[in-house]
Amino acid sequence: MKRVVVTGMGVISPVGNDINTFFQNITNGVCGIDFIKKFDTTDYKVKVAAEVKDFNAADYMPKPQIRKTDLFCQYALAAAQQAVEDSGIIDNIEPERLGVYVGSGIGGMNTFVTETEKLLTGGPRKVSPFFVPMMISNIAAGNIAIKYHAMGPSLPVVTACATSSNSIGEAFRAIKHGYADAIIAGGAEATINPLSIAGFTNCMALSSRNDPLDCSTPFDKRRDGFVMGEGAGIIVLEEYEHAKARNAKIYAEICGYGNTCDAYHVTAPHPEAVGAIKAIKLACEEGGYNSDMSVYINAHGTSTPLNDKAETYAIKQVFGDDAYKMHISSTKSMTGHMLGAAGAVEAIVSVLALDNSIIPPTIGYKEPDEDCDLNYTPNKSVKADIDFALSSSLGFGGHNGILAFSKIK
Repeated sequence: MKRVVVTGMGVISPVGNDINTFFQNITNGVCGIDFIKKFDTTDYKVKVAAEVKDFNAADYMPKPQIRKTDLFCQYALAAAQQAVEDSGIIDNIEPERLGVYVGSGIGGMNTFVTETEKLLTGGPRKVSPFFVPMMISNIAAGNIAIKYHAMGPSLPVVTACATSSNSIGEAFRAIKHGYADAIIAGGAEATINPLSIAGFTNCMALSSRNDPLDCSTPFDKRRDGFVMGEGAGIIVLEEYEHAKARNAKIYAEICGYGNTCDAYHVTAPHPEAVGAIKAIKLACEEGGYNSDMSVYINAHGTSTPLNDKAETYAIKQVFGDDAYKMHISSTKSMTGHMLGAAGAVEAIVSVLALDNSIIPPTIGYKEPDEDCDLNYTPNKSVKADIDFALSSSLGFGGHNGILAFSKIK
């Protein structure tokens, strides 16, 4: 089997629109959550979200393309450009050996809302001819492939909150088994709009505390729901020998992947975390984990009562007493929950934690919970030389995606 490494990364996020700014803010505990600016929240119970700030699509694409793409696709194209330029892959690969695995949990929701309003107020002739290709959730992958002439395997994934972890994991497998030499992988989301906020609010998923600095509090006893985020995370995965032959910078090795389903409930995790436990075990077994390793876990950590309890239970069931020695944090405390982009952005955090020997914090942590009693790196980052990192994504529908990374040897 072939080895697979990370050679490029790009990000658009609530705490920074490039890798350096993003990771500096993440390690400094900067909160990207604020009162919603995109629409009037007067009639809304939930008034906060983690919006992307100061994003200019024109920095990444011509104006005609901007008019024909949904915001989630613009985020994806921007993060992909950063990752591709970081990797230097384009001039060093045959098009048939380059793939794109970029997903979205929801797709072009802003386009869906806008065009529905046009239909209801102006009739069918007012609906844009670009409505369908702007809305469909595979179109970010399609546009990235077109831009970089990537003619190899292409597989957009839709598994809700696990979308981009599964995208990266499936890309890892495709390279490992020889179907491609490099794959642009990750996810994007842009759903901070009236319809989405109302829908997530009414299914009792979102925090209603409306205090930007104290509403996304993973593993804290006061947690009452997640905060909506948006953006994109893209990484370039590459076969190790291919990367080495061209002297590419290698950030880390992706060494394991677990993919399971709870098969239990549309939104709630299994109370005994059976799917999450199995996914973590699979990633660790494939990744070569042993108990002598120093470990960082970027937890799914949504700040919902059920998720954080179940995830903590899963970690303890897999690692036993060693769980208490591990460094754990939820960067959703700063970025909010970026839905289909979350897994990729958190994979980037995991890679950078390995590469920089620093563990980002879980901010807003004040009140310990007896059901969540591990080391969640409260409020301040810590220096730690780690050997092995796990990035955890647990999505609606029971989808579990766990990625394992290690330092290159």
